[in-house]
Amino acid sequence: MDFDEAADALYAAPSADFISRRNELAKQLKADGDQLGSTRLKALRKPTVAAWLANLLARESPDDIDDLLALGDEFRQATADLDGEKLRELTPRRHKLLDQLSKSAAELAEREGQKVSADVAQKLRETLDAGLVDPAAGEAVREARLSSALRHVGFGVVDESGEPSTVTPLTDERRQRAQERRRAKSDVPAEPEEDAETAAARAKREKAEREQEDREAAEKAEAKKELDDALAAAEAAEAVVADLDTQLSDARDALIEAQEAVHRVGEELDEARKAARAAQKESREARKRYNRL
Repeated sequence: MDFDEAADALYAAPSADFISRRNELAKQLKADGDQLGSTRLKALRKPTVAAWLANLLARESPDDIDDLLALGDEFRQATADLDGEKLRELTPRRHKLLDQLSKSAAELAEREGQKVSADVAQKLRETLDAGLVDPAAGEAVREARLSSALRHVGFGVVDESGEPSTVTPLTDERRQRAQERRRAKSDVPAEPEEDAETAAARAKREKAEREQEDREAAEKAEAKKELDDALAAAEAAEAVVADLDTQLSDARDALIEAQEAVHRVGEELDEARKAARAAQKESREARKRYNRL
């Protein structure tokens, strides 16, 4: 089991078991030799009820979440194109999908024996809407490891405390899969047959686009690898610092114990010397009494 598998298992656990499950999985990673993964897992926070519900929905209905992210792509494209007609078409779809997902989440919560208050339901809807509006928030929702509900406030995404949320970037591969799934579900009329010249031009254009996409994907993969390597190096350094800090604390405790032992032995030595002097004095007195006899 690696860190990602452990994190998925942790956030899939019932909310009430989060702490005990985290300790258990961290201990397992450490036993497997993954000290860094164990340290990272211990740092993961217990999700709020709204975040737990969003995570549950993402695990149980991944296709619906992909549809949500794909709809967000359509919104951003229409906004970039200043396409008011398209935006008016997308808005009711946005509300309908959010209603559908909220209903599904409520049913899942009931199945798990979790009551959903009006406040939790509102925070869940805000989280889903943030996932639609913001690509990084959408990926965070899709990963099902939220510890706090999210909310889009116009300039970015914040968590339940109002602090800026740290979310991971949306991958092109997942966005593409969601778009393809949505196109497959929609009833798109068949396009008219192309003539040979048009088909050849289209094939050439598509080939150029694929080559460009491959180049961009390779560049992004290289950049992602560099980022992952840098993060791993930073985390490893943090783990070393934590280990050295623990060693220093243990050494200080040992020094304090040694100092206390020195003090205790010193007191015992003083007492022993006093007893020895008293015994010597008593011995001299006894000898004098013996000589007078």
